[in-house]
Amino acid sequence: MNDGIFASLPAIEPGHVWLAGAGPGDPGLLTLLAAKALSEADVVVHDALVNADCLKLARAGVLLEYAGKRGGKPSAKQRDISLRLVELARAGHRVLRLKGGDPFVFGRGGEEALTLVEHHVPFRIVPGITAGIGGLAYAGIPVTHREINHAVTFLTGHDSSGLVPDRIEWAAIARGSPVIVMYMAMKHIGAISAQLIAAGRSASEPLAFVCNAATPEQRVLESTLGTAEIDAVDADIEPPAIVVLGEVVRLRGSLDWLGALSGRSLVADPFGADVLRKDRA
Repeated sequence: MNDGIFASLPAIEPGHVWLAGAGPGDPGLLTLLAAKALSEADVVVHDALVNADCLKLARAGVLLEYAGKRGGKPSAKQRDISLRLVELARAGHRVLRLKGGDPFVFGRGGEEALTLVEHHVPFRIVPGITAGIGGLAYAGIPVTHREINHAVTFLTGHDSSGLVPDRIEWAAIARGSPVIVMYMAMKHIGAISAQLIAAGRSASEPLAFVCNAATPEQRVLESTLGTAEIDAVDADIEPPAIVVLGEVVRLRGSLDWLGALSGRSLVADPFGADVLRKDRA
């Protein structure tokens, strides 16, 4: 890393907390600010979805504290994590709270920041590349494409209780969003698929799961809305995963750049002569 670039960036001060995104996996997707924070922090409080290779960039002697929250497994309570950040900052440490993806995209970074405000702890937000964009890009699936969609919806597949959120207007999303990107949706994909089909989406619409996005363990399963649940079981895929629904999934046949590096032949026009223009007036 160019020391001159680092020198021009702000530094973590003692007693401060940086809430930073680590991106979807590949350490190369860390921002310069996140990388600099790793090189300076006294304590790094990190999530389960932060790639271990990112943590290797932390300075020697750093204290690494795991604060992962994974569905169905014992996890730290969110309030306890937030108060731990306060405790570490008040002890005079330079604290980096490192989250997978972006801290403000289904990352509960806002809750932690509000706790810091409540306790008068100074902080900085360092955005990261969210998995719903970067992870799909590593799978060769763009979230927008001019000939397909001019809108995209990001949603979470479960709420704080672990159930499908009952405040999501599935009918409105089904009608208004050509592409839907779903976080933490694999567990409830059957119920979600049923909601969207009941609201008018075609059971044959292409859908993809991207598991362990932007890591050497990345797996991509192409499916359809109607068969997603059984296909996921048959393929024995597990979270963490991003789920994307829409005609953009077909572009993977042309844009799977990682596959091409391993010898996959890409096609120039995945739609043939009939390019879909679903959101045109």
